[in-house]
Amino acid sequence: MTANTPIKRLLIANRGEIAVRVIKTARRLGIHTIALYSDADANAMHVRDADEAWHLGAAPARESYLDTAKVLAIAHAAKADAIHPGYGFLSENSDFASACEDLGIRFIGPSGAAILAMGDKSGAKALMQAAGVPVLPGYHGADQSLELLRDQARQTGFPLLIKAASGGGGKGMRRVEGLAEFDEALAVVKREALAAFGDDHVLLERYLPRARHVEVQVFADSLGNAIYLGDRDCSLQRRHQKVIEEAPAPDIPAPLRQRMGEAAVAAARAIDYRGAGTIEFLLCEGEFFFMEMNTRLQVEHPVTECVTGQDLVAWQLAVAEGKPLPLTQEEVVLRGHAVEARLYAEDVPAGFLPASGPIHWLHWPMGIRIDTGVGAGDEVSPYYDPMIAKLVAHGQSRAEAFAKLAEALGALTLGPLVHNGALLLRLCQEPEVLAMRHHTQWPIPTGPLPIPALAWPLAALWLASRPDMTPPGSSSPWQQARGFRLGSHKRWTVVVRMGDERRTLTLDESAGTFEWQGGHLPYAAGPDHLRLLQGKTWQRYPVQAAGQGFVLQIQGRNIPFCEEDPLHQAPSDQHHGSDLREVRAPMHGILVALLVDAGQQVKRGQPLLVLEAMKMEHSLKAERDGVIEALHCRQGDQVSQGSVLVQFAQSDEPAEVSAS
Repeated sequence: MTANTPIKRLLIANRGEIAVRVIKTARRLGIHTIALYSDADANAMHVRDADEAWHLGAAPARESYLDTAKVLAIAHAAKADAIHPGYGFLSENSDFASACEDLGIRFIGPSGAAILAMGDKSGAKALMQAAGVPVLPGYHGADQSLELLRDQARQTGFPLLIKAASGGGGKGMRRVEGLAEFDEALAVVKREALAAFGDDHVLLERYLPRARHVEVQVFADSLGNAIYLGDRDCSLQRRHQKVIEEAPAPDIPAPLRQRMGEAAVAAARAIDYRGAGTIEFLLCEGEFFFMEMNTRLQVEHPVTECVTGQDLVAWQLAVAEGKPLPLTQEEVVLRGHAVEARLYAEDVPAGFLPASGPIHWLHWPMGIRIDTGVGAGDEVSPYYDPMIAKLVAHGQSRAEAFAKLAEALGALTLGPLVHNGALLLRLCQEPEVLAMRHHTQWPIPTGPLPIPALAWPLAALWLASRPDMTPPGSSSPWQQARGFRLGSHKRWTVVVRMGDERRTLTLDESAGTFEWQGGHLPYAAGPDHLRLLQGKTWQRYPVQAAGQGFVLQIQGRNIPFCEEDPLHQAPSDQHHGSDLREVRAPMHGILVALLVDAGQQVKRGQPLLVLEAMKMEHSLKAERDGVIEALHCRQGDQVSQGSVLVQFAQSDEPAEVSAS
């Protein structure tokens, strides 16, 4: 098939929001779309949206989305003339790209040779040096002996980063403060790298403690044209993974911005690149250093689309058809500012532990762009990345874009699945972020947020205003959802519980208002929400039934409440001690390392085991001294959230564990 033949049948070798995103553009261009799905994705949105969908295999990615033979066999059987790999999975697999070329199927991306050149992080840095692109000091050699790596670490200096040579996406990366930590960190990186990329080679790099992560979007066609489409700042990160991205990167002088863009184009030309790519730089005190090139479409490409007004997936398809780039460098115009927040299913206070489960209720906010692969009734699977959606706001200024995003996050209704929406809202209102004083190591606030003061009276008001909350057949005044009243005045007493905290609240109503902080707020109750008139604005607070209670959404958070009999006594904790003896899996995952044996004495802080969940390793450590009584797992086991992994012997102070 010649390069200038129009694409008619496009197979998307991916899942989730990026598959849905590609399908939207392909449908607009009149291209027939073919989706792939695993057992876990049989009813997924990308399957529903595509023109046709083919079953790949079992839920684990290694048996489905990462199985190149299956993907290519389906592409042949489905008569696909092109494959879009999205990002992740096979998108930067040079063998897969080359195999597509050999079969006459266009790979929507660069050549296998270009992917290979940049996939080898050590070789890529050598190429960049030859092309005149600045690189960080460090070691990028082939000799991987422990002695040599230790010596190179000494020469590079601390702190430094150990990075998987074939890595990306923040996986296979550890910061090391000194030589005493080096061996253990090296072992972890090698294990992660082997599991994620099939290659345990590492490189060492000087660590810049207050650097910004700035990346440049490049595009090249097969006719010799190469340009850059602005830049993005991705400095807000946790565990080396991006949380919020924006375009253009703020507070960069025009001459420096131009030098970075030209260096990015030089990097692409050095490997005869074709298609969409991203050159990632570290920017520190007016100097920039090449980190790596992502030879694919980036997760954060929507912010570039917003400020350029271009569809980058359409550009990818046009380049694959042999067409020239739609714009020259001089024609690229950036308008306004865009910011993107990655909405993840994760427990932030628990250390960003990935979460999974069903989405029972979901209402997306209006006025911004939503890229997602799920809807109400869908489920976030424990087998894949826990990203739920990308929320993208575009404004005339940076302040306007952040304000729009904050408003949208405050209006988001999603549950009961735990997610990081409250953290994203917090970041959009954080003074350090709004003043652009953050960097890649800026400590993202992860502690539990205080419960908003208004949440308690809202919960009481909901109970008092919902007749359907009264248990059927109940005659107890304490169980009347409208509250226990004496006399003819409307004075409600309601007992509300959230977790272990109980409050008795008294509400005074007068003419559709309730008393709050010395004033009366007008309110209205709908079937799934409360509305309050605060100042001159009606604020809507969604409420959803959940189990024996309900979930109130306020300030971007899902807060669970329930009504309780005020005569109820708190349960005794005397029988709970045995529960603390059990080390349970905090998430679904694979046990990649079991570090203790039955009968072994362990000390507080000692690692017990390592779980790999959603592409990241999580070490479970003992919180107290103790003795291992029994192990209920083996290395390589697939474990479920809540399953017992380790049993501690009975003691006066039972051991607990923490995940890190």
